[in-house]
Amino acid sequence: MKPTDVPTRNFPTAKEECRDLPPHPDYDGPGAAYNLAFKDETFLLRQDMRAVRMQLELMKPELLQDEQGVKSTLVIFGSARILSAEAAQALLAAAEASGDEAAIRQARSKLGMSRYYEEARRFAQIATDACLERGNHVVVATGGGPGIMEAGNRGAYEAGGKSVGLNIVLPHEQYPNPYITPELCFRFHYFGLRKMHFLMRAVALVCFPGGFGTLDELFETVTLIQTGKSRPRPILLFGREFWTRLINMDLLIEAGMINAEDRQLFHYVETAEEAWAVLESQPELGRPASPAKP
Repeated sequence: MKPTDVPTRNFPTAKEECRDLPPHPDYDGPGAAYNLAFKDETFLLRQDMRAVRMQLELMKPELLQDEQGVKSTLVIFGSARILSAEAAQALLAAAEASGDEAAIRQARSKLGMSRYYEEARRFAQIATDACLERGNHVVVATGGGPGIMEAGNRGAYEAGGKSVGLNIVLPHEQYPNPYITPELCFRFHYFGLRKMHFLMRAVALVCFPGGFGTLDELFETVTLIQTGKSRPRPILLFGREFWTRLINMDLLIEAGMINAEDRQLFHYVETAEEAWAVLESQPELGRPASPAKP
């Protein structure tokens, strides 16, 4: 037998078995226990099965990213509330037309913050262009929602690359933005497992202004690196003025809560080009080594 002559499977696949199951009217009714365990949604959703559901939520994105050739990711964090320049301009025009001073002030603030959307979009374009040109397997990954997340996926899409979206079920539904590669658009129930997937393949984390969710993701990453639970990797904070006003590093150092060298965990950047200049020398982002000549 040649190595390519692989015998057929000895047993049917689970999919085949589910497809070919004969009906059993006496045992298929509501509340019956006869259904196959892996096909029984009521059983899988029991409180006791939480550990199994967590394992599935860990494995599904891992296996599908492997199948899509995603080896490493550039993770982009940031607020879902930051608008594109076009959307912010439209919001301001509507507010000015209404004459509502409070709405006008808020719209002007939104327009000012929209520069971060444009920088995230441009950074993702630059990084994706470079990774495609260098032939490596690094793709942009975001939380999959609107705002800065949309900007990251959009930039990768406009550069012709794949991108990952790690969405999550929220009380007020967060729909995936339209720029995520469909095969790499995932939906999570557990915040902890979603954050784990942010870091499992990350070669760098690029963090834009945001609220509680962004801070949660940022500080979990910093904690894992600071404590040695995760290997060091660059963390870029876009917008020094925003971040230094929000996080008083001097106070933490003076109070003895962190060490002075912990400042080195962050790099402050202002533009997409500056961010890429910090990251492009990372080994995973370089050009693959040429095979040795015989």
